[in-house]
Parts: sequence; C-alpha cells; structure tokens
Amino acid sequence: MKRRSFLLSLAGAAAAVPGLVRAQSGGGAALLAQTYTDVHGQSQPLAQWRGKPMLVNFWATWCAPCVKEMPELDALHRSHPGIQFLGIAIDSAPNVAKFLAKVPVSYPVLVSGPRAIEVMRGLGNAPGGLPFTVILTANGDVKTQFLGVLDVSATEQILKQLTG
Repeated sequence: MKRRSFLLSLAGAAAAVPGLVRAQSGGGAALLAQTYTDVHGQSQPLAQWRGKPMLVNFWATWCAPCVKEMPELDALHRSHPGIQFLGIAIDSAPNVAKFLAKVPVSYPVLVSGPRAIEVMRGLGNAPGGLPFTVILTANGDVKTQFLGVLDVSATEQILKQLTG
C-alpha cells in the first residue's frame, strides 16, 4: 500500500507540472524492445509496431489525470490513423479489463505493472510520474515526451508533422 501511495503522489506531482522531458539516448529502442501482456494475458512485443510512428501513453486506472485524458487520446487516435497509439497500464490486468469495459478505447492497451516505471525513467521521466506520453518516429526515435496531462493541441501538431 505504501508503494501505491508513493505512486499516487508522483502522479499528482506530474499532473501539477505538466511539460516536456528529455529522453536518455536510445530510449526509443529500449521501449520497442519491451514485451507486455494484453488484458487477456497474451504477450505483445512492442517491436510488432516498429516502422510506424507511435504514441505510447503510460497510465493507471487509479490515476485521475490519466483517466481524464483517455477520451482525448482516443479522439486523437481516431483522427490519426497513420499513427499507432498504445496504452501501457501500470496496473493489474483485472483492474485494466474492468476499467476498459467502462471506458473503452480504440487503441491497444497493454499491462505492465510497476516494471514499466524503469522504462519510463529511461525515456526521461526521472520521477516515474503519470500520465507519461512518448511519441516515436517511424524509425523508433523519440520525437517528444509529455509528463502530466497531455497538451492536445501541441500533440496534434506533432502527429501532423509525423504523417506529413
């Protein structure tokens, strides 16, 4: 329970000061090397989406700012079919499945649990706060990252740049 309280504190701090963060070198390749499970327990390597620009959103069902931005992410996904969207939940599969039954999204959602925090840190999110969004080019390079609630208009501009 202490860990969950700590993570909630980080999520709140991240939401209070949203903004861009700087990725460590090779962060995109490290992210694409990960394999997580979907809500049905099937392994899903992120490398399967290599070659296409990606927006990856790290979130949790208990993170209020994460939940708030999900409909906006879903709308962005629907308006940018050339971008692969992916949610990575730092939560349990049963919690995520229950949440998605109430708040469905049109993009894949994978489940990680706390191990994704180290991946986020490698992408420049030193505190491991949520929500955290990373946008990758088709080559797997990190284009930008947002810590805290997503700036939809800025994200829209970045996605347009990636799809020409």
